[in-house]
Amino acid sequence: MRMSTALTYNTGVETLTRRQSDLAEVQARLTSGKRVEKASDDPAAAARAERALAGIQRSETSQRAVDASRVSMTQTESAMADALALMQEAREGLVAAGNGTYSDSERKGMADKLQAIRTQLFDVANRSDGAGSFLFGGQGATVAPFVDAPGGVVFRSTPGEMLTEQGTALPLSNDGQATWMSARTGNGVFETRAGAMVKDAWIANGSVSDPSAVTGSSYNLQFSVSATGATTYAVLKDGVATAVTAAPYKAGQDITVDGMTFRIDGTPAQGDSFDVLPSTGGMDVFEALDKAVADLGTGLHTKAQLAQNNGDNLRNLDAVIGTMSSARSTVGTELKRIDSETDRLDTMKLGNQTVRSNAEDLDMVAAYSDFQTKQSGYDAALKSYSMVQRLSLFQYLNG
Repeated sequence: MRMSTALTYNTGVETLTRRQSDLAEVQARLTSGKRVEKASDDPAAAARAERALAGIQRSETSQRAVDASRVSMTQTESAMADALALMQEAREGLVAAGNGTYSDSERKGMADKLQAIRTQLFDVANRSDGAGSFLFGGQGATVAPFVDAPGGVVFRSTPGEMLTEQGTALPLSNDGQATWMSARTGNGVFETRAGAMVKDAWIANGSVSDPSAVTGSSYNLQFSVSATGATTYAVLKDGVATAVTAAPYKAGQDITVDGMTFRIDGTPAQGDSFDVLPSTGGMDVFEALDKAVADLGTGLHTKAQLAQNNGDNLRNLDAVIGTMSSARSTVGTELKRIDSETDRLDTMKLGNQTVRSNAEDLDMVAAYSDFQTKQSGYDAALKSYSMVQRLSLFQYLNG
């Protein structure tokens, strides 16, 4: 076979050009660290990398929402801690005011202190999150959620919570109505009350002695004093007389009615009455404090009336403190869930980053070996081309 010098020359140039292109491609991949730089390099790997990138972006978006929830819940938990500290201070004041040696003026001073605490609590309830919204704004409020109306504090926002996207569903706000205005009256099952005319006796909060016997009805205890001074009482259920019509009364002795046990102390007078009613929800922090302030600010009470008012006010304050404490515990649980959600998103992001890396990143060891091979091939082609260049008649004659 006869090969011309021109053919040999062209073949060498083509080989040199091809090897130079291969070497440049490997050098570019070594520089970028990517095996797949465009979809045509490996369509299947490019698709896997694109899906992984979308997963990474979803994780990052969700993490921003989780971070926003963390900020809100941290601020809310701090506000609840402030509120509980104030309510505990109010409770200590009520306990002190129950001292029989206190004068009416001293109780009035304690009422002023409780009023100041109430003002501070109102400010906490309307605390801003610093971003144009309110911590206890429910499902969104651009104005303070609580307003001090003539009939008492009103929650004017929408009850509930704002949540992050469905994937995480973490709270971005707190339901102010549930936190501040949903305590149950009495002991949570029933509530005891003294009649308006009672002056020398008082009824305790009581407790449930037999849950299966509780009916949820309303009861009224009516007292009678005979000519000989014997005191008895009758029990009415939902306004209807019961079998208890003339039970003897003994101060401080437990009285049990349909699974509910309570005590009445003091000396009930003829016609005195006490109510035992089913507990209801909706008692708010400010209502409890307003009653305490009003009772402490009113003088000329008998010893029994002071004991009744103080017992009722402590019971009410304990109820709202309990509700607030439960709400704070819920926020603490949400903060733990936020930590767990952060860990989950970090794991998802790392997994997608691994998939993306496996799909498009370059194996640097293999790529460097390939580079060395192609560089050797290029050097060989370069030497071959230089030898072909010397294969001419003039060089032959000169040789």
